[in-house]
Parts: sequence; structure tokens; C-alpha cells
Amino acid sequence: MCGEYERAIVSQTREKFATQVNTEILSAVRKLAEQEGRQLQALMDEALADLIEKRKNANPRSHVMGAYLASNERYSSLYKKLAE
Repeated sequence: MCGEYERAIVSQTREKFATQVNTEILSAVRKLAEQEGRQLQALMDEALADLIEKRKNANPRSHVMGAYLASNERYSSLYKKLAE
């Protein structure tokens, strides 16, 4: 973990909120917290930060997609042969 949200976990003010969670998921998270000797809120912070980072990085950068599309256009016949 090394994104901006992970740094926020360590130092920021906390805010309470209420939500509902699937019983089995909550039970598994509580068990993990107990096994790791950590507080439930620490695991929740980590899980939410991981989700944010994963979603933030899910969209490729436009120049990367441009390079991919140009490569695919230029070498599509080669890629098809390699796939066979």
C-alpha cells in the first residue's frame, strides 16, 4: 500500500458512518482482524483504500490506449498468427 488513501489511514480524523454488510463477509473480516491482532476499523480502512486505488487504476491512460490501438492496427495479422 502506498497511495494517497493509504497515507490518509494513518493520520486523518475519523468519521462515523453506518451501513449494512453481508453477514458472512462481516464474520470473515472480524475473524481476519482477530487472527491478525488488528482492529476491525483498520481492516475496513485498508479494504476501502484498496478499492479506491483499484478503481482509480482501472482505466488505462489515454496515451497507453493510443499506443495499443496503433500497435493492434499495424500488427493485427501477426497477433492473429501468434494466437493460433
